[in-house]
Amino acid sequence: MSWKREIENLRAREVLAEKMGGEEKLARQHGQGKLDARERLKRLLDPGSFREIGKIAGRGTYDEAGELTDFAPSNFIFGRGQIDGRPVVASADDFTVRGGAADAALHRKFVQCEKMAHTMGLPLIRMIDGTGGGGSVKTLEDTGYTYVPVTPSWEDIIKNLETVPVVALALGPTAGMGAARTVASHYSIMVKGLSQLFAAGPVVAAQIGDELSKEELGGSEIHARNGVVDEEVASEDEAFVYARRFLSYLPPSVGKLAARTACTDPIDRRDEKLLSIVPREDKQVYSMRAVMSSVFDKGSVFEMGKRWGRAAITAFARLDGWPVAVLASDPTFLGGSWEALTSQKVKRFVEFAEQFKLPVVHLVDNPGFMVGLEAERTGTIRYGVEAMNAVYKATVPWASVIVRRAYGIAGSAMSNGERFQYRFAWPSGDWGSLPIAGGLEAAYKSEIAAADDPAAKLEEIKARLNAVTSPFRTAEKFNVEDIIDPRDTRPLLCEYANLAWAKLGVA
Repeated sequence: MSWKREIENLRAREVLAEKMGGEEKLARQHGQGKLDARERLKRLLDPGSFREIGKIAGRGTYDEAGELTDFAPSNFIFGRGQIDGRPVVASADDFTVRGGAADAALHRKFVQCEKMAHTMGLPLIRMIDGTGGGGSVKTLEDTGYTYVPVTPSWEDIIKNLETVPVVALALGPTAGMGAARTVASHYSIMVKGLSQLFAAGPVVAAQIGDELSKEELGGSEIHARNGVVDEEVASEDEAFVYARRFLSYLPPSVGKLAARTACTDPIDRRDEKLLSIVPREDKQVYSMRAVMSSVFDKGSVFEMGKRWGRAAITAFARLDGWPVAVLASDPTFLGGSWEALTSQKVKRFVEFAEQFKLPVVHLVDNPGFMVGLEAERTGTIRYGVEAMNAVYKATVPWASVIVRRAYGIAGSAMSNGERFQYRFAWPSGDWGSLPIAGGLEAAYKSEIAAADDPAAKLEEIKARLNAVTSPFRTAEKFNVEDIIDPRDTRPLLCEYANLAWAKLGVA
């Protein structure tokens, strides 16, 4: 009366599933410098934590007696695992079975993976390696008909974007649905030289005259710089490290709060180099990333989207162990001016912080929106206003530190000016409707022209205006709340973080 035979049958099927596409195709995968799907899951997740769902799903081959003779597993592997002891849903495309094509994945298996994430409120990691489409043109002969396009389970993909952190790792050529699944995420990664992403691959692109290799058409060199993906890394293992670290700053789902970690960095630490890090000459630049390293918990800064929209730095960090979202100007790129890509990056990041209830710290050095013909061609003002709208709509706790410049409409997007301003300014603060240098000669044109020494008159006017534009004059009118010693920035922001998380309900 035992069920031993059936259990033996089950174990035999599991063994066949673990062979994936077979020795030859696995060797080809490894020969291309790529890990196989099961090894990827093993390296991403905590050791021994993966519990696969639907392992024996696939296509069996049977003899005349109905006995299983062979088995081709689904090329989509998913299940529950852990990252740093926290449960997640993880999936991996198996390129060794039909090149990762969706019609070999079993539709319901893919759907159940997406549904599991938002139903159980668990972060989702997709490891994508394949075309992701419904097969090739040759499939038409097998089916005998064409179909009106539909994107399977896209409602679930949208639901996940609304409810849980979604990470996508492009770990090979990803076209069509594979590319769409990569982009439909909160954080996406490509591996340099290994990953490519395109709406359609080189063969299709050649039909419109673009004779390009996979790398030329859709390599990480392109997509990490145009904002399609957030990160370019050197290896698959580095991609796993980045994915794990990204999730460490976030809650498991919307409606829950991120975790605090132990902090060994003193909250009263004062870094002497902050006193002189901002040059007195307004055209000289400095490293905002050095400011961030000094202000936040040591080793806690994790940047997102470093290679695109570069006038703004978007990152996660910790203050006294509390996670925060960091928006910071980068004066080394366009002087920190927001252009179209930067504005899109700011909007996306602020909305993300709002969605997952992360307090924001904004380190400001913004001379305004980028100007000129290219700025107008790329729609800077439209995207800039959308970024400003996201800032004004944010309800999470928000602290601004004016490190240097804050000019014009873009400068005013440092925070919602209609609300209480949790704000500090350094003595290097420089603000207004427009920089003096941009309007001085026009405003005083006749006075300068009438002077015996126009150059001397110009310098005299500059000196007069510099006295008026002192940040202390602004503070006298309480138009800025507090001017602080830059060395006090960390202690004050640690105090803010504790107040912010108490407001959010964790303290």
